[in-house]
Amino acid sequence: MPSVTMQPREGEMFHVVPVIDLREGGVVHARRGDRGRYPPLRSSLCAGNDPVAVVGGLLRLHPFHVVYAADLDAIQGTGNNRPALARLKAAFPDVGFWVDAGFRTADAVRGFVALGLGDAVLGSESLDGLAPLVMLKADPAWDRVILSLDFHDRFIGPPGLPDRPDLWPQRIIAMTLARVGSGEGPDWNRLAEIGRTKPQASLFAAGGVRNGDDLRNLAARGSAGALVATALHDGRIGGAELAALSR
Repeated sequence: MPSVTMQPREGEMFHVVPVIDLREGGVVHARRGDRGRYPPLRSSLCAGNDPVAVVGGLLRLHPFHVVYAADLDAIQGTGNNRPALARLKAAFPDVGFWVDAGFRTADAVRGFVALGLGDAVLGSESLDGLAPLVMLKADPAWDRVILSLDFHDRFIGPPGLPDRPDLWPQRIIAMTLARVGSGEGPDWNRLAEIGRTKPQASLFAAGGVRNGDDLRNLAARGSAGALVATALHDGRIGGAELAALSR
């Protein structure tokens, strides 16, 4: 395993952020970024794939503070899952939601933040150039923005963004789509590179997390947290491990 140059921040808690992928009002099982082939979620934590049931099952496993929701219909331009997001916020008012809804422009982010449904995840794959980040950096909505640097075999997004940490908000997700649902482990090299580029950012790993060992390794190497789905639903990461990481 390559060494990662980030260092843990004193007193900073490691956050496990469960992920739900929404399509046509239900939760689907993400695998390797092939969104057209995601099947309905089957989980050991709940019956069915209704979003409220799924998040309820996750919260029975552990009192997560934040849930990440990918609105696949909005990302793919075929609709949106705002009714499902509104149901989730009403059912779980104390949970924060990070929502990737394919935001392309600063106005789209401002409009979403004004709805009060959650913080806006700007996926680099969806961004319309660097201009949205330039405009949002001076906007009150900036504190509600998370940037997801998206990768498949290579970076997906506006050219030059990986080299412009001045346009990155405080919270950064390193999203390796090819590893989502794969169980192949985190992308250690990519995490190291992003961590070196903006070491003061809160960096979250996404894609490939397999078990508690991966979470502990991420925490030890300075990641602020990890986005996890499959390993929670199939039981490879359980409540005891989550509780230990939260101490």
